[in-house]
Amino acid sequence: MEVVRDLVEGIQLPGMTPVRQVFDDTHIVDLEGHLRKVLADAKLETRIRKGDSVALGVGSRGLAELPLLVRTTVAALKEAGAVPYVVPAMGSHGGATDAGQAKMLASLGVTEESVGCPIRSSVDTVEVGRIDSGLAVLMDRIALEADHIAIIGRVKPHTSFSGTYESGLVKMLSIGLANHKGAEACHQQGFGMMAENIVEMAKVKLAKTPILFGLATVENAYDHVAIAEVVMAEDILAREPALLETARSKMPRILFDPLDVLVVDEMGKEYSGTGMDPHITGKSGTPYLKPRNTTSKLVVLNLSDKTHGNATGLGLAEVCTRRLFERIDYRSFYTNHLTSTTMTGAKIPMIMETARMAVQAGVKTSNAPDPARPRVVRVPNTLKLEHILISDALVDEARKMSDIEILGPSAEWRFNDELVETA
Repeated sequence: MEVVRDLVEGIQLPGMTPVRQVFDDTHIVDLEGHLRKVLADAKLETRIRKGDSVALGVGSRGLAELPLLVRTTVAALKEAGAVPYVVPAMGSHGGATDAGQAKMLASLGVTEESVGCPIRSSVDTVEVGRIDSGLAVLMDRIALEADHIAIIGRVKPHTSFSGTYESGLVKMLSIGLANHKGAEACHQQGFGMMAENIVEMAKVKLAKTPILFGLATVENAYDHVAIAEVVMAEDILAREPALLETARSKMPRILFDPLDVLVVDEMGKEYSGTGMDPHITGKSGTPYLKPRNTTSKLVVLNLSDKTHGNATGLGLAEVCTRRLFERIDYRSFYTNHLTSTTMTGAKIPMIMETARMAVQAGVKTSNAPDPARPRVVRVPNTLKLEHILISDALVDEARKMSDIEILGPSAEWRFNDELVETA
């Protein structure tokens, strides 16, 4: 490594200026009150008999206010006379094990104590039909034992394909509630067919299983809930496309483009299905998604605690740190990619011993048009993009932008090799 160190340690890193990106922050202020109202307006008591069981599917994504969403839905179901229980609805996540899925929910704040009902985790499935291509449509066994099934899902653009339906209630039905084997079936034909397959599988489940409703949320650029509504089963296919377009318009993004280097302090499944959102990084693992941003070199410094070693999407970066590499849990990492069949993100980037060396390697190999003034942005993760750092080369551009606030003077990079400091 001495030769490598010699190659990068002389690379001068640009000064970095703290800025605030200003996005539309319209959101629901009293979320709990709003949830109670929309759940009451759904008149669940007219569709549920006293004592009916309801399996509530909850996924592995880091939805804003997830424990509140689940707790309030559980309370509404109880008020309607139901006996609810939570089932993990996360496809192959959680290492595709019963305990791993329950642990994943707990890491997101969803426990029996926090939501007020049992959590019943199983990766067993039951085949409920097949789509025209012959692919099996599988449903979580424990969910299927209930009198009714409900789901909670955030609607947003997917990180690997584009379509009328992407991430949301339809995908929760087709993949989330299908566990590992069902997720494998849905991914079997690749992301080129995903936009079609998730809809066809969801149609089968809507027709043949006791789906009652979905609680759909849309988040704004600040990770606040902007929309939360109950969508009854018969309305899911009609309603979700409009929610997706709203979600697309509210997504955060990096307002500087193109970039020579993007540095992401921390990646993880709670930030994006691919650890780092391709819509933000400009790095996609499939040809079925075309990010609008362009980044020459992507550098990632750490894995989040909540991702439990799942480094899905790591291969989209060019450089990572030794610290990140040593935190990888290959069972969850490889299970995720073997299930999705996209292998680019499962690759290991160039590993640098320290965070400083990782950034220096990114700058050195960035092929910046002006090597003395590289266009560099540093973000804490790809979900929270309000406060970021920009290099000196971007400051003049920032001064002319109405949606950028400069918060301080340019300063040198700071690193702590034991604990990577965030932007």
